[in-house]
Amino acid sequence: MVTHSVWRVSTPHRIGVLVNNGTIRRAVCQISDVMTTKLCGAHICPPSAVMPSQSMGASHACQQHIRRHAASQHRHVFRRQLSRPYVHRLSWCERSQRRVSSKQVRSKATQNSVFARTPSERHVPEGSVSVVLLAGGSGKRMKASMPKQYLNLVGQPIAMHSLRTFGSMPEVGQIVVVCDPSYRDLFQQYLDQLPSRIQHSFAIPGVERQDSVYSGLQAIRSEAALVAIHDSARPLIDPTDAANCMADAQQVGAAVLGVPVKPTIKEVNSDGMVVKTLIRANLWEVQTPQVIQPDMLREGFELVRQKKLEVTDDVSIIEALGRPVKVTQGSYTNIKVTTPDDMLVAEGFLMSKGVEDTLEAKQSDLSEASVV
Repeated sequence: MVTHSVWRVSTPHRIGVLVNNGTIRRAVCQISDVMTTKLCGAHICPPSAVMPSQSMGASHACQQHIRRHAASQHRHVFRRQLSRPYVHRLSWCERSQRRVSSKQVRSKATQNSVFARTPSERHVPEGSVSVVLLAGGSGKRMKASMPKQYLNLVGQPIAMHSLRTFGSMPEVGQIVVVCDPSYRDLFQQYLDQLPSRIQHSFAIPGVERQDSVYSGLQAIRSEAALVAIHDSARPLIDPTDAANCMADAQQVGAAVLGVPVKPTIKEVNSDGMVVKTLIRANLWEVQTPQVIQPDMLREGFELVRQKKLEVTDDVSIIEALGRPVKVTQGSYTNIKVTTPDDMLVAEGFLMSKGVEDTLEAKQSDLSEASVV
């Protein structure tokens, strides 16, 4: 249990809170006799003139610690007025120890993380990514009169949500839409609204997903450093997640968004009997975009044709080459809309996001008005 000790300076206008034998969690200035709050760690040594208040149950060890340092460190006490909290500056030795400790913590926390890399390694040049937007599916499970990616979702077709998201990202310089020619006019209306720096083109879908991806790959720019393949039926892609995935692909060669699975997964045989329970900690549900270096993807397609492989996602082609693939943690909201129930869920997420964006915009307006 943490014991609080309140110390008062010569006037009731300045007080501070000591926790754990003199380690400050928060320093405040307040016109009152007693106040306790918290702030992250600093160390102070009050002067002998400052007397501890026993009302907060200060530990005996804490009081001895304070008295021991009082005479030599008395100048390092709260000297600020009402609205300016003051925390004692650490000595050179204390700062060095704290820097070493924080570096060790950061090293352990990020040694397996993509964010352990330097900023230059994480930076994806502007306009260096070509997006292949797959919109050629039939959407049979939706049981609708048109392919699911063209159904209305909160005011616009499902496919246009992700189109506009990628169009707003500075990393993206080209969008290739793989769709049936009869829907090109629909896409063109939204493509014309994108920034002029973004080039766009169309490709014909194939019989299977891998055929559509290959068709889109042929339409990307020769100078593209990365190709990001995305299902247009995933309207809730977060641009930050997509940017992280692009950065990982730039570093590793291939990356895919994914999330750890939540339910328990069991392997079952043809008779419906459980074979074994898979280790959930090792299982990830992959999403899109799947970002790959173009030359590597072309090499993978050569292998697919030679061995007549059938793959259900794009990074499986890279796995067939024996190359590494990085899984970038994404968001559970990045769902694929395949059934009417998914439509309801996606609509709820989008409406919730719209409300949050509106509140943030209002808060920003209020902040600007207060500054003016």
